[in-house]
Amino acid sequence: MGRVRLSEQRQDLAIALGGLLGGLLLIAVGAYDRRPGLPWWVPVLPLVVMAGLSVLRRRCTVWTVSVGGVVLGLGLYFGSVMATTLLYTDLLYAAVLYGRPRMSKVLALTGGATTLVLMGLAWRYLSISEGLLVGVFGALVFLSPVWTADLLRHHRERAESERLRAEQTALLAELDRRGAVVAERARMARELHDVIANHLSAIAIHATGAQAVARRQERSADEPLVEALAVIRENSVQGLAEMRRMIGLLREAAPEEPYAAPRLAALDVLLEQAGTAGRAAGLRFEAEQDGEPGELPAPVELAAYRIVQESLTNAVKHAAPGAVRLRIRYGERELEITVESPYRAGEGRAVPGAKAGLVGMGERAQLLGGAFEAGPDGRTWRVRAVLPRTASEERA
Repeated sequence: MGRVRLSEQRQDLAIALGGLLGGLLLIAVGAYDRRPGLPWWVPVLPLVVMAGLSVLRRRCTVWTVSVGGVVLGLGLYFGSVMATTLLYTDLLYAAVLYGRPRMSKVLALTGGATTLVLMGLAWRYLSISEGLLVGVFGALVFLSPVWTADLLRHHRERAESERLRAEQTALLAELDRRGAVVAERARMARELHDVIANHLSAIAIHATGAQAVARRQERSADEPLVEALAVIRENSVQGLAEMRRMIGLLREAAPEEPYAAPRLAALDVLLEQAGTAGRAAGLRFEAEQDGEPGELPAPVELAAYRIVQESLTNAVKHAAPGAVRLRIRYGERELEITVESPYRAGEGRAVPGAKAGLVGMGERAQLLGGAFEAGPDGRTWRVRAVLPRTASEERA
């Protein structure tokens, strides 16, 4: 048998003390069968030994039942105390419930044989009615606890088997779900590679070719055409690199290297790229910072970077000529991002995916428990996002 827990030891001790105190009470009031000529303390000895065996009822099932049977016989001979008999029935019950599986068969056979022998002796030397009474008493003492414990043990084993089967079913379902997720990630990776990555590669190749043609025509590097081609090539190459990194993450079920998320320290690069791209449109970019950045959770820093990136991209595409101002305020509990650009109303046309960037920025803020708003404010288009500095990885 395995180790017995402390709570189980206390239960065994409580059973032993309860039986001992109950038996002493019966002896004190004389409610027991005492043989003539024996002192009162003689029936106490089997009672004390049986109570001591009850403390070991889970750990030494074979020994407790064997010794308990001998003690029960001596107790019945010197003076029958009901508490001693009840403690022995509990030993039979514990031996079947906590012992080896074959204990039920062994104790059922020995108990049935003992009952038949006692019934036959009573029938032979007393009377038929007393023989039947002894048979009923023997069945209650030797057989009923064995059958009860065996039934309970079968129910427990069946329940454990059903629990294990349910766990196996849940594990198989989880494996199927993970397999489906891996397959879907692989499909998404193929689609991204075949559609977006190929288009970005074509843009980068054509921009490089156009730059080469411009160089052969001995055009200056400061000319708007050459500068625009350089911006197109740089952005497409950078986007292609990020796309390929994401494709690699999707194809790996457990990536060996974690995804290197962009950080706010790289905002200077974003501003430089936006300034280069928006120069032809008459845009200039300004940035200011309030407070110390400190340590930011990775989800907050990634969301802030993407919001700034999308806001600057929208400004390059839609803003009127003028100054685009980026302000980042690092508070004690929150990070506030504000991007203001000259508003150009009533121009442009709707294209597929229009306003998807605004929706994405709002979702990023909401997932972290923050707030987001964007819209015209007079002659200015204003984007404002407030992100909590305490957002956790699990919440993101």
